[in-house]
Amino acid sequence: MKDHRAIPKLFISLGLMALLVGAIFGLLAGIQVIYPSFLKDTIAFNQMRPFHVSTVVGWIILTVIGGLYYYLTSVLNFKLFSTKLMQTHFWIFAICIILIYASYVTGQMGGREYLVFKPIIAIPIILAWALFGINYFKTLVSKIRNWPLYLWMWGTGIVFMTYHLTESYLWTVPFIRENFIQDITIQWKSYGSFVGSWNMLVYGTAIFIMSRIKNDDKGIARGKTAFFFYFLGLTNLMFGWAHHTYFIPTKPWIRIVAYAISMTEWLVFLKMIYSWKKSLIESVKEKYDFSYKFIMATDFWIVFNVFCALLMSIPAIQLITHGTYFTVSHSMGTTIGINTSILLASVMFILQKENNEGMEKSRKLFRYGFWIFNLSLLIFLTCLIIAGLKTGFADSSLLHGDIQQMIRPYLMGFVIAGFGLLIGLMFLVIPLLKQYLSLLRRPSH
Repeated sequence: MKDHRAIPKLFISLGLMALLVGAIFGLLAGIQVIYPSFLKDTIAFNQMRPFHVSTVVGWIILTVIGGLYYYLTSVLNFKLFSTKLMQTHFWIFAICIILIYASYVTGQMGGREYLVFKPIIAIPIILAWALFGINYFKTLVSKIRNWPLYLWMWGTGIVFMTYHLTESYLWTVPFIRENFIQDITIQWKSYGSFVGSWNMLVYGTAIFIMSRIKNDDKGIARGKTAFFFYFLGLTNLMFGWAHHTYFIPTKPWIRIVAYAISMTEWLVFLKMIYSWKKSLIESVKEKYDFSYKFIMATDFWIVFNVFCALLMSIPAIQLITHGTYFTVSHSMGTTIGINTSILLASVMFILQKENNEGMEKSRKLFRYGFWIFNLSLLIFLTCLIIAGLKTGFADSSLLHGDIQQMIRPYLMGFVIAGFGLLIGLMFLVIPLLKQYLSLLRRPSH
């Protein structure tokens, strides 16, 4: 790749493809929940779910990395320590994507949770994260003093992502795997912190965009509230996982503190967005209208998720809803409502800087996509919450099949809303992808 400036756009283009493909896999998996025989002989649910989960995680990871490289080099104007390391990072990830899909297609899996692919594929992925970290810190250390919040968040996210991704494979060590409580605790801890690490990268991106839209690094990126949010997010990354270990014999106060930390982080972020919104003048909102709209959508989904988290923090409710569709709604609300909204804001912010004319051409599609996406997501999550509560409160004497029949109308609503989500994403992603691919075809200067 001769033009190193294309690499960030390649990351983002792959991320956009992953978002659309991941949504398709998710819709198909949803249909299989209602009709188990659907595509059973082609791609059974135990393969479809990993396709969906890994592809959506890919959307988050690829897009946030592409944005980070772009912001460092094209907005903050740092000279990257090594463009070769960035290119190597991209090609390692590209090859690993092919290997992961091959692992799923052939049924040769063996991993866990978000990382169901063959564990050996994790080795180059961890290596790529380590290279990313070297490139990031070598680029910035001694080049800038008094780092703004987003640089701290990006650096922290990279370091902890490398660490916790490695930690998530400790189960391959016989000594760990043979002790069930030790194994499951490390598994939940590593995956909770793995999510916390990408949240650090994504939230850092949100704060960067907000500071650039307002053209003010001193307030949102350097204020006391900002750094309080950073240390709260860091605490959540390190300890917030504990509320997942409800059934593991640990001290109750650990789960209570973990819940408090995770909810407080959202509330502080919510306050930062609210303060930022109040301080913007109308002309700035209009200039970056779609990035602004998606940040505001994030605001709404944070409130929605805080409400769900408050319910889940009640031990009696947690006991009966853990592992039901209620829990799924909570994770989906975070991944789609918060992370995806922030990353779409980032993708649009970059495109507006690179090709504002292209943004203008797709304005009507983006408007339709924004509302279809958010309204569908509201119905989607509401159906999951009701299905989860009905499952949790169902008579314990009922068979699984009876419960599935009882919640079938809500699962049907969930699938129909999932189709709406896909339509909304198509209105957003297809024109965005076309614009990014056209940027890649531009001759280098």
